[in-house]
Amino acid sequence: MLDKNELSRRRFLGQASCAGLGYLTFVNQLLNLKAMGSAAISNSDVGGGDDYKAIVCILLAGGNDSYNMLVPYDTNSHDEYVIARSGLYDAAGGSGLAIPRSELAGTILNTNIGGKQWAVHPSMTGVQSLYDSGRAAFLTNVGTLVKPTTRAQYENDVNNNPLGLFSHADQIQQWQTGLPHERSAKGWGGKIADLIGDCNTNDQISMNVSLSGSNIFQSGRTTIEYAIDPYRGAIGIDGYEPASDWMVREASTKAIENMLTDTYADIFKKTYVNTAKSALDGYLQFTDALANAVTFPEGTFPDSYFGASMEMIARTISIREDLGFKRQIYFVTVGGWDHHDEVINNQQAMLGMVSEAITSFQNALGTMTGEVEDKVLTMFISEFGRTLRSNGNGSDHAWGGNTMVFGGSNLLNGGQIYGSYPSLALGAGNPIELGLGRFIPSLATDLYYAEVAKWFGVTDNGPQSDLKTIFPNLANFPYLGGSKPVGFLSGNF
Repeated sequence: MLDKNELSRRRFLGQASCAGLGYLTFVNQLLNLKAMGSAAISNSDVGGGDDYKAIVCILLAGGNDSYNMLVPYDTNSHDEYVIARSGLYDAAGGSGLAIPRSELAGTILNTNIGGKQWAVHPSMTGVQSLYDSGRAAFLTNVGTLVKPTTRAQYENDVNNNPLGLFSHADQIQQWQTGLPHERSAKGWGGKIADLIGDCNTNDQISMNVSLSGSNIFQSGRTTIEYAIDPYRGAIGIDGYEPASDWMVREASTKAIENMLTDTYADIFKKTYVNTAKSALDGYLQFTDALANAVTFPEGTFPDSYFGASMEMIARTISIREDLGFKRQIYFVTVGGWDHHDEVINNQQAMLGMVSEAITSFQNALGTMTGEVEDKVLTMFISEFGRTLRSNGNGSDHAWGGNTMVFGGSNLLNGGQIYGSYPSLALGAGNPIELGLGRFIPSLATDLYYAEVAKWFGVTDNGPQSDLKTIFPNLANFPYLGGSKPVGFLSGNF
């Protein structure tokens, strides 16, 4: 005889029938909820006509050791760098984590400021070429700040140091939210989409497209990301395989369609099914459009997950008009940068992989009609820089670091280094060095992000501007590029 619990279980399964099968198959698609609403278009400076713009945000998760990505090359500065990158375990005269100057000779940047020169990591020849052609720029010693901060102010926490400084969990969140003074689950990319999402005509697919699933950066008050796969594109419902002939469809597909067309009195079931319908509509729409996307010859992109992600972004950009997009924000996470050991060997492979993929992406955009490369800004973020001082075979969590941006030569004021590359001397004589080669940032993430947001169409009209709503600490930092927060982007906006 069946007990009461078993009877209840069987009754539920019997009543659910086909619908029960469907309920168990929507997990992958739940990330693809469409935006439920957005503010009026009057909140933005988005224009008419062919005014497409896209942001591609790439998170190097773990904390990139970025003073080995952008390296001092002139003799005096490189000598200082070598000393700073040594450690207690280095043999006398050893270079520790420093890259020898002779190995940098092939990646010297065409920039000379006051007799100082820089090179990029030896594996980043593609980035060096993009930089020299005006399609890349560097931002140096950038990091989270509430206000401009001196060492004395940091030590006494006068200016409210960022919460959880040197912590992965806090800093990776703050780089995505632009809120170093508080913990939040809403990202600045999501907030931008809340404001200007109505410029797109597509109400099935979010303007925020993720190649890395759910993330804080793209989550707003009413916006979440539309998750796609680097190899397959849109993520469908498990067991659902549409076919034109109802008679030849699989049983699982028929069951799902029966569930979606059924009528439900329960408010939770009704809401769930409506969401599933929207998600399925978006999946079918995206999949149909992707069939008409540009295809690239084999070998155009490197054979890596990041390479496949950048190829899928390029293909999705090519169908922007089919999907009804004037604005898009893409997000990709590249993990594995927490190099507490084996910095030299790991960076050789990983920075080379990043350089190869981003170079392929920029070149692919350059082949598209409509001057697409001048409409797509690719930006890199990472939760912090790392200590210059070696811990023996790696580096530890620090604060300010270097990052890079990419775009067409008419989009960027490229081939330049923005911000103030710090003296890498360690000790009390360096006013922004906190010990072990940790540097107080001289360029706030607020300025970096505000320039991107302003270019994208977020208004900047006085103290009540939408820009300052998204970045409430922005007023603490004077603009460095006239009307532009930093100046790395060209044009009037």
